[in-house]
Amino acid sequence: MVIRTEGLSFNFGNQQVVKSLALQVPEGSIYGFLGPNGAGKTTTIKLLLNLLKTQHGNIHIFGQDIHKHRISILSQIGALIEQPAIYQHLTGKENLLNKALLLRVSEKRVDQMLDLVQLSNAAGKLAGQYSLGMKQRLGIALALLADPKLLILDEPTNGLDPNGIIEMRKLLLKLVNQHQKTVFISSHLLSEVERMATHVGIINHGELLFQGSINDLQAISNPLICIGTDNSVDAANLLTREKYRVTDVTDEYIYVPYISKMQMGNINSLLTQNKYTIFSINKQQKDLEQLFLSITQNA
Repeated sequence: MVIRTEGLSFNFGNQQVVKSLALQVPEGSIYGFLGPNGAGKTTTIKLLLNLLKTQHGNIHIFGQDIHKHRISILSQIGALIEQPAIYQHLTGKENLLNKALLLRVSEKRVDQMLDLVQLSNAAGKLAGQYSLGMKQRLGIALALLADPKLLILDEPTNGLDPNGIIEMRKLLLKLVNQHQKTVFISSHLLSEVERMATHVGIINHGELLFQGSINDLQAISNPLICIGTDNSVDAANLLTREKYRVTDVTDEYIYVPYISKMQMGNINSLLTQNKYTIFSINKQQKDLEQLFLSITQNA
């Protein structure tokens, strides 16, 4: 686990904003840290980055205690917390060169980062004239300058238009798949996280309600097979006679609990062999937003 916390808790005065968190973030994953505004996401991230002092519990990053190995751990982490800290009066490249001097990183690395985040053509443009999406990508380039193993991003798609969100998604997938990074990303854009995350943690009122892989999350969503056919009532009766459990029938569709791909193929074969026309057959399940609502409302 790149990140592992045990009993992590934090209070602002009498208000407990993080409650005994036990995060487990696997190496090479995109971990989506999900929750509504005020759920405790940013506070948790500040604790991971040692920007807030841990009150209760332990934080291990790269297998080491953050308090005992603070400098060596933080040197391997790149972070973007909400808005990137950039100098508006400098060009994109000048912003990177400025930080490269502090980090003792070569100018070649600066050019590589501009290319990675697709800002090479805008390198000589003032950062103050960048679009919001370009500023976010510049912020990620700044976070990646020292070639960190772990990238921690707090709401990086906030305020982005659809094109900006797509660009951000492609960039994060590229960092994990081609550059062997681990990405920890907080967000309330649940549908977007579903498109790129490999693992998910859902937090509400400071408490971790769910943690696991995307597949684990989808497995608890009770998926259904949705079958579109020319005679749904008769076809449903056939499926019932053949011991399939039909949960619902409409004029156009039949719904059967999903078990496996083989089961779905067998249903398709059975209906076509009995001369029913199949317009569509597919697996349906709750999207991440529906799952989030059901988990948080039941908490």
